[in-house]
Amino acid sequence: MASQIEIEPVSAPLDASIRPPGSKSLTNRALVCAALARGRSTLHGALASEDTRVMIDALGTLGISIAESDRDRKLEVEGCGGKIPSQGAELYIANSGTTVRFLTALVSLAHGDFRLHGTPRMHERPISDLLESLADLGVNARSEAGTGCPPVLIQANGLHAARVAMRGNVSSQFLSALLMAAPYAEPSHMAAQLEIDITGQLVSKPYVEMTVAVMEAFGGRVTRSAELTHFETPQAVYQARTYEIEPDASAASYFWAAAAISGGRVLVEGLNRTSLQGDVAFCDCLAQMGCEVDYSARGTSVTGKPLRGIDVDMNAISDTVQTLAAVALFAEGPTTIRGVAHIRHKETDRIAALACELRKLGARVDEHHDGLTIVPGKLRSAVIQTYDDHRMAMSAALVGLRVPGVVIDDPDCTSKTYPNYFGDLAGLSTKM
Repeated sequence: MASQIEIEPVSAPLDASIRPPGSKSLTNRALVCAALARGRSTLHGALASEDTRVMIDALGTLGISIAESDRDRKLEVEGCGGKIPSQGAELYIANSGTTVRFLTALVSLAHGDFRLHGTPRMHERPISDLLESLADLGVNARSEAGTGCPPVLIQANGLHAARVAMRGNVSSQFLSALLMAAPYAEPSHMAAQLEIDITGQLVSKPYVEMTVAVMEAFGGRVTRSAELTHFETPQAVYQARTYEIEPDASAASYFWAAAAISGGRVLVEGLNRTSLQGDVAFCDCLAQMGCEVDYSARGTSVTGKPLRGIDVDMNAISDTVQTLAAVALFAEGPTTIRGVAHIRHKETDRIAALACELRKLGARVDEHHDGLTIVPGKLRSAVIQTYDDHRMAMSAALVGLRVPGVVIDDPDCTSKTYPNYFGDLAGLSTKM
């Protein structure tokens, strides 16, 4: 792909339907559970992207056989029954937060020495909460540089059941990682099963519910408190199965937002109120802003209407913060996004990056420790820096549907989760 891409404004309100590629979050969770399962699992609709590529490659390095069919995005996973074949390995995980966190817990079930490393940005992303919990379970797990970030060194000798505490305010992926490995924790003199207590606020709760749903689909069991502050995972062995992966709801947010910005209608197929992914709730934000939202068995459609600014806590759907920020530029009145301090630790500091790039486009932006306030202004063309962050590129491109001269720098960064995003976005206008 070219080093920059200029977005072509639409000539009329959109009227289109689309089915985004499979969910990254579900693909990587299903891969972990299938890898640990007994027998061969078949995953349908899996996402093909950098984040899933590094997960598949790393599992292969660990001795898990995965056969791929690109035509229908089918993955055949030969599970290991909880007995990791590799007795030591070096795993490259690029800048995939799900991969490094999920595999840090997974290799703790093995016996041997493991090193997980990635890009320079990955080596700035926190993982100490997970490492501390693993240490409490008898795992020699540490940050190689002593920064609380990758590279991660694991001297693995299995997990031992106990009751541990884990902070929840930085990333829910730490909890998800430990939960998926937990059924294989060996009973100890301290406990018969692994129990986890969450201290402080747990961010991105829908992603934890997604993890539990995938675990249960493969035969695991999780008991949890209503407030998601306490979890119990009895010993079990995941069982192989055929698993269908939903379209990615975070990716779908861009197309729902395109309808809002263009004043048109876009139907996203395969996602509705019954979906496992919490990011479908992004449509509730658009409804608050004035859009019409319709849920059906086929999918969810958004019809754009005159937009108004809102004040919203997006802690539970923080991967869609940048998408809503793009929509806010076209609203009447300010929009305040709160409760998302943890997105400063993503692929980039997303709050600071958003503030910088939205100002280039003509908005006034007040940055807060846990979010930002966006006051629309006279919009203008700009070259948008993407900070090697796929969501910066995909969300900023939406502005170009209405504003001429919006140029996205380094558009190839979308390969992390959605390699054909710009083609699909441009294709919306051809489906009218």
